[in-house]
Parts: sequence; C-alpha cells; structure tokens
Amino acid sequence: MESIKGKHILIVGASGGIGKHVAKLLYQGGAHLHLTARNKEALHTWVQENQLLNATTHTLDVTNEAQVAAVVQTIPTVDILINAAGIGIIKTMDTLTTQEFQQSLNTNLVGTFLLVKHVLPSMKVQKKGLIINIPGVLGKVPMAGAAAYSASKYGIVGMMQSIREELKRTDIRITNLFLGGVDSAFWDTIDLRVQRDKMIVAEEAAKAIWFLCQQPNSGVVSEMVLQPFNHQAI
Repeated sequence: MESIKGKHILIVGASGGIGKHVAKLLYQGGAHLHLTARNKEALHTWVQENQLLNATTHTLDVTNEAQVAAVVQTIPTVDILINAAGIGIIKTMDTLTTQEFQQSLNTNLVGTFLLVKHVLPSMKVQKKGLIINIPGVLGKVPMAGAAAYSASKYGIVGMMQSIREELKRTDIRITNLFLGGVDSAFWDTIDLRVQRDKMIVAEEAAKAIWFLCQQPNSGVVSEMVLQPFNHQAI
C-alpha cells in the first residue's frame, strides 16, 4: 500500500465536515497538509485549535484561476489532490434559475477543471500522483430536482475519464468517490425532507478518503461507491 507519510496533500474545501475529518486523519499519518477554504481565517483558527502543526492554510475560490494557480505554486509538488469543494443547488426546473445553473457548473465542474489543470504539470514530471474527486451518487444516478447538480457532477466524471486516457503511460491515479447522503452542512440550505439520522456520518466518509490515499502499489481504485444502507439499490 502507498504510504502518506511525507506526502504533500492539497485538500480543497477543507473547512467542511468531511474535509476537517480527512485533514486530521492524514495529519496523523504524517502528511504535509495544504488546506484551502473560502474563509482562511476560520480555517486557520480551526487548524491551530486542533494543533495540526505545519499545515498551511489558503484562501481559495475554485472558480478563480489566478487563486488556484497561486495556491498550487506555493506547494513543492502536489502528491495528492483531494477536491472536496462544491455547492449543491437542488431545485426543480420551474424554480431553477439560469444563474443558479451556471453557478453550479462554474463551481463544481469548471472549478475541478482548474484544479486538475494546475496540479497535473508537476505530477506529469514525476509521472506519479493521485487526484480524488467526489462526484457523489448524483454524478452516477440522478434524482428529480438535481438537474444543475447532476449536470455538474456528470461533467466531472466524463472529464476525468478523458483525462485518465491521456495519462495511461504514467502512474498518476484518478479516483472518483461516489458518496450517498452524508450528514453534513450540505443539507442545511436544501428544502427537502430527508432523514439525516440515516445518512453516512461525515467522519466515516472521511475514512473512505483516507483509505483511498493509500491505494495498492500495483493498482488503482478508479471509483468507490459509499452509500447509506437504505440506498443500496443505487
């Protein structure tokens, strides 16, 4: 299995529930952490409170290419990219606005494109690296009201499949994590009746990402599906 000790790991969207739990697990494994969020001050405070010594924090809007490039340039080399950033707009077509649709694509899909575009060059030099995206199950099986969200997540899956073909002669791994319902702040602003007590706990979702960072030396986990028991039909 790959060791994470000493690796430079960029976690985008580190201020979320999953991101924070992943950061703790990877720090305990000896990784060098580079954490981003829209609110750097709040993230930095959390890092200090949890004593993640030597972890660096950055302000990052993934739709801003200049910011993406600037953050990546501060890292000696990105061994692992964990893209946990994104937004969820769940609305039916009669209430979904054009602006909301474009916002979903810009943040979830274009943001992913920019991150991958800027971390790949150093990975290509090493001919090694790992990119973990989290399309969620709505990037595999859509539901009513998720036109914008699923469009952005299906786009990630298609884009990464194409990029994977470009990287066949390297040991750069690309992994998509299809998470089912996770009890997180994602649901705080979504007007749906959901049973959050039956969802995946954020800490358990983080353990899946931690596992994916330590893939077999001789292979790659191309995708993983993790979902609540009541979603097993997906």
